Amino acid sequence: MLGFLINDEEQKEMEYLIKRELEELLMDMQDSRIEAMVKETMKERYQTMFNLYRRVASKQEYIKYIPKHTGNQ
Repeated sequence: MLGFLINDEEQKEMEYLIKRELEELLMDMQDSRIEAMVKETMKERYQTMFNLYRRVASKQEYIKYIPKHTGNQ
């Protein structure tokens, strides 16, 4: 297990960057022009980014980005 210390400003910057990445991934996963295999990789990346976001954001913030598990997505 790895760990590091960050100050409040750095935490807010990490929250912002991760949140933008999550939003971009969500938008891209809705794009019908993107192949299914690519979307699967994007879902894996989303899960990784979400796990990072969960470590730096408050529960009120990260709950908005909880991955939805559906059969066809």
